[in-house]
Amino acid sequence: MSKSQILNRVAGLTVFFWIIKLLSTTVGETAADFISVNLGIGLIETTIIMGIVTILSVIWQLKLQKYYAPAYWSLIIMMSIEGTLITDILVDSFGVSLITLDVIFCLAMLAVFYLWYKEEGTLSIHAIDNNRREIFYWLIVLITFALGTAVGDTVSEHFGFGYMHSLIAFGAVFLLAYALFKVKVLGGVTAFWVAFIVTRPIGASLGDLMIQMPKDGGFGLGNGLVNIAFFTVVIGLTAYLTVSRIDVEPARVYLVNAEDENFTD
Repeated sequence: MSKSQILNRVAGLTVFFWIIKLLSTTVGETAADFISVNLGIGLIETTIIMGIVTILSVIWQLKLQKYYAPAYWSLIIMMSIEGTLITDILVDSFGVSLITLDVIFCLAMLAVFYLWYKEEGTLSIHAIDNNRREIFYWLIVLITFALGTAVGDTVSEHFGFGYMHSLIAFGAVFLLAYALFKVKVLGGVTAFWVAFIVTRPIGASLGDLMIQMPKDGGFGLGNGLVNIAFFTVVIGLTAYLTVSRIDVEPARVYLVNAEDENFTD
């Protein structure tokens, strides 16, 4: 018998995970608008360009077969931008209603979760240690970004909650998931995915609150300022994680039978 190590390929859960995830979702909201509107590139063209960059980021991440903070968080940001653009293009260019998108993306998310669990027997982010699990993981990330954008716009604009009230409401859901996990009402896997999903509408609401003009219920800070500020923080924290490696989970050790190469705990 010999020992073999298997590395987890995604970020470990620390406070920095949630800070960068939230900032990344806000960047996705503001950067998509900045590129397509402020730079005048156009929604369809921006979606195509960002889609190509996202695919390249996916290839980089998958080739590593381990967690590397710059690759992981670059892909999170690109997924955030592309998820926002997918929702925006379906609403603005193809006239699909927000409610319809909420239902479609929710069903798509549940379908991927079902297939993931059916194939792998776990949805734990602490066991993203092969290509199939990682592909399922990134599919869920992209879908939840698109879903979160649609749900955030539905609540804040379609139902008229406003950006501030939407931010508070989604923030309360996030805190509730954490509280239910602490009192053992929700399991770790369920609590994580609820919190992960809801950070997207939190980020969308926060981004809109900061960039929209006061007459529309925002602070009017502008896309450029918000993007620079948030990108600076994300880059700084990612650099810290790259050096400190505090969010790199220890490799899991397996015993390998040299004759048949079957893995057992």
